[in-house]
Amino acid sequence: MDVKKVLLLGGSGFVGTYIANRLSQRGIEVTIPTRRRERTKALIIQPNIEMPEVNIHEEGVLEGLMRDQDVVINLVGVLHSRDVKLPYSADFANAHVELPKKIIAACKAAGVRRLLHMSALGADPKGPSEYLCSKGDGEAVVMAAQGDLDVTVFRPSVIFGLGDSFLNTFASVLRKFPFFPLGFGHARFQPVWVADVADAFVAAMGDESTYGQAYDLVGPRIYTLRELVDYTAALVGSKARIIALSEGWAYLQAGLMWLSPKPLMSPDNLRSMERDSVCDGRCNLPAAWHPTALESIAPTYITLNTPKGKLDSFRFRAGR
Repeated sequence: MDVKKVLLLGGSGFVGTYIANRLSQRGIEVTIPTRRRERTKALIIQPNIEMPEVNIHEEGVLEGLMRDQDVVINLVGVLHSRDVKLPYSADFANAHVELPKKIIAACKAAGVRRLLHMSALGADPKGPSEYLCSKGDGEAVVMAAQGDLDVTVFRPSVIFGLGDSFLNTFASVLRKFPFFPLGFGHARFQPVWVADVADAFVAAMGDESTYGQAYDLVGPRIYTLRELVDYTAALVGSKARIIALSEGWAYLQAGLMWLSPKPLMSPDNLRSMERDSVCDGRCNLPAAWHPTALESIAPTYITLNTPKGKLDSFRFRAGR
């Protein structure tokens, strides 16, 4: 499949920026819809990238954007909701379930067959959290479209890399405070580098062997949350005391953080951590999957005091 034009939904986010960079460098025309164009200057200045200011949830917008596109990539997702509702709130439903339905309908109407979709490791309609439940239902919607469309789903574990809100968040707290209250330190993750995730999406676009597949994207090693915090503390030279919280105190802390204008944590996030974000031997990995070790990347952007770290920072800001 010769890919010349890609519609990248959610393209101004963390993973989307990396995918957009790769597509732009290949000379592929990329359309990234956004509600606030002025916030995406790093992408606007790149060649081959168009960023129309639209609301993709409005009727007819998606179909219009898809005209003449070869591939649609959906990265749209939310981590928090102000409401709590079972199985999930309207915020999760709109982003993770209803939007994929609209995308599929628009693909059919516009004649675009190729759809790549971002799910999450552990996504399950019967999962322990609103996030995992809604991701599971959305993934099921996309996979059910196989045949009418050519679909591929990716399920990453937690994603790290320059610009992340994962290790960078730990580093920021560890630098500022003499203690770090930590709940669910036993939760396990298999962190995956954002560049590896971006490469998996780009490589799959024209690969017919990936049609109808749902791939797990994980790094080479499993860590507990406590191990990741300890590792980040060592990188930044922090002597902060890590205070392990009981489940009750962890949920209280998450509830208080959830009330802030831009919450770093919510009770639903903790419920997601009740299920380890790791591959248990039943993974479906991409054929050429060779993930990069966290230890070879994290020091270059957490400390940012090495020549490679500074160069990577400049490249990220320049969109390279």
